[in-house]
Amino acid sequence: MKLAPLRRRDIRRCVEIEKQLFAGDDPWSVRAFQSELDAGGYYLGAYTDEDELVGYAGLATVGRPGEFESSVHTIGVDPAYQGQGIGTALLRALLARADDLHAPVFLEVRTDNDRALELYARHGFTQIGLRKRYYQPSGADAYTMMRPSHSAQEVS
Repeated sequence: MKLAPLRRRDIRRCVEIEKQLFAGDDPWSVRAFQSELDAGGYYLGAYTDEDELVGYAGLATVGRPGEFESSVHTIGVDPAYQGQGIGTALLRALLARADDLHAPVFLEVRTDNDRALELYARHGFTQIGLRKRYYQPSGADAYTMMRPSHSAQEVS
């Protein structure tokens, strides 16, 4: 598996994975992914040796040097490839990007997504808030989580 910048030609595959992962809520559309890429977000794809997209992740950053903040906008891994470290690799790549900018990282995650909660906790995220009925149409709650900024030297 290799990580590389997400290619526009892979957006439809992202949408297929979204529909599998988030069927009970509002999976991202082609237009949503296009908008994120157009906005300049940092998006990565996880590709097999056969160049098949099996996961994706995106990080948005706002602010100016010395005051940047980043948000994980999405991480998704094809269910057939879960449990192989792909989500961890994608998250670590996003965090490395935020670390380069000395930016704290925020995200929202379903309160019932134990696997993701464990992943985020292992990478220094703590719960800082609760968003009631955040995910629609299911009405599932989300935790807001944050990881303080780290410099590249602190992380090594």
